[in-house]
Amino acid sequence: MLSIVIPIYNEVGLIDNLVKRTVSALETFVTEYELIFVDDGSEDKSLQSLINWQKEYPCIKILSLSKNFGHQAAFTAGLEYASGEIVGMMDGDLQDPPELFKEMYRKIQEENFDIISGKRSGRKGKSSRNFYTFLFHLLFKNVAVIQNMENTGNFSMMKREAVDAILKMKEKVRYLPGLRAFIGFKQGYVEYIREERIEGDPKMSLSKLFILAADAIFSFSRFPIRLTLSLGLIGTIVFMCAGIYVLVAKMAGFAIIGWSSTLLSIYFLGSIQLVSLGVVGEYVYRIYKESQNRPLYFVKKFYDGKNNE
Repeated sequence: MLSIVIPIYNEVGLIDNLVKRTVSALETFVTEYELIFVDDGSEDKSLQSLINWQKEYPCIKILSLSKNFGHQAAFTAGLEYASGEIVGMMDGDLQDPPELFKEMYRKIQEENFDIISGKRSGRKGKSSRNFYTFLFHLLFKNVAVIQNMENTGNFSMMKREAVDAILKMKEKVRYLPGLRAFIGFKQGYVEYIREERIEGDPKMSLSKLFILAADAIFSFSRFPIRLTLSLGLIGTIVFMCAGIYVLVAKMAGFAIIGWSSTLLSIYFLGSIQLVSLGVVGEYVYRIYKESQNRPLYFVKKFYDGKNNE
């Protein structure tokens, strides 16, 4: 069986089109499947709309979370409830075309891939948002300890063995595309152009995207801590040289005029210290989150289509 996990947050205007397109796409290549919609604490009528569609399509299962736990937690919840031997992941905004699942499924079945990711060869939509996303993938490509992740997101399909491997990793600060690349297995790609949202505003604001990018970089790269070390070494070398210059100037009998150089050195060293404290603080925060060992999510109700009363 094929399982498709789709998180939803305040997408009542898109749900009708989302269900129709996804069901139509899946029925072109598979007969046994389930759609697992994860309602991530929606405040509109998204949940009720999904329940109404479930009456027409019993293949729909709905996981209602007790509040908004975030994109990555919602995907994780869906993966844990998926029962298929092959599991797909897709955002609920229709920027990733469900019609592409057919090619992903073919590659897994016929070419023996374990994981197929959607690789974005282009993007439509706001140029500023696309530019920030491009910068993140460019930075992540050059600093991450894992490779072959450029321009991929949550849109993917995996065999059960790969899904189980991801679920074995219990970290609380999660970046699923990074975890998917980290576990190994035979991985392939399907290229596509990411569409613009057809309705509504993106639920991932720029601030949330920056937080997700920080989670990805701090989780899969040594770059931040090495950057602070490099800044510290540069500062040490610069001011060792400055100290030697001052001693030579004193012995030569001429004094350095003014306090500007002193103030600049203080500000420079102070800035390095603040940056270093900020980076260390980010790591400490993540360690603290892991030590709390709180559940990623709480389920309010699971609508399996059999007993929803």
